[in-house]
Amino acid sequence: MLLAAKNVRKTFHTADGPYDVLRGIDLSLGAGETLALTGESGSGKSTLLHLIGGLDLPDAGEILINGTDVAAMDDAARATMRRGTVSVVFQQFNLIPSLRVADNIAFQARLGGRHDADWAATLADKLGLTEQLRKYPEQLSGGQQQRVAIARTLAPKPALVLADEPTGNLDEATAENVLDLMLSLVSETGAGLLMVTHSQRLAARMGRRLHLKAGQVA
Repeated sequence: MLLAAKNVRKTFHTADGPYDVLRGIDLSLGAGETLALTGESGSGKSTLLHLIGGLDLPDAGEILINGTDVAAMDDAARATMRRGTVSVVFQQFNLIPSLRVADNIAFQARLGGRHDADWAATLADKLGLTEQLRKYPEQLSGGQQQRVAIARTLAPKPALVLADEPTGNLDEATAENVLDLMLSLVSETGAGLLMVTHSQRLAARMGRRLHLKAGQVA
């Protein structure tokens, strides 16, 4: 199993006392599978995604990626994991403004020693970015920037793609196009895809759906 989360729990400590964001979550995802994570704001979707990506640690439970517990890794090992095995698409793009599109696409793959110029060119072509490669992020539309973020995520050929509201800033038509491209490219690479989304329409296009409510599977 590519991803297995078992009884994952997370509590945040606030001025009003402890807030149990995740209260015992189980999920699994195999290579080539797609899973939509849905739920209201505050249900724990993004928190769970960040825990799976090693951006934060659970208070209890296990998150296994290819059989290895993410919580047992040190910071350096989790960073290495995010440069190759696991890649994250954020809603806010997080492109590097001082780098041209071509270098933004290659950035993560180069950090992980996994840069493949031919694959990067293929991604740019499939995502309609070939004519934009010498531009800077500020010269692109929101939809184009999101496609650059997706290309950057897929450039290292990760085994697991985590997408946190990847179409949240886009209009419906552009959102559908971006998801079409993500599903096609993930299918080509055989990666697993876990996507957080508020859109029931987009969630319905994924292979499976997991709905969170108040930190638990509804």
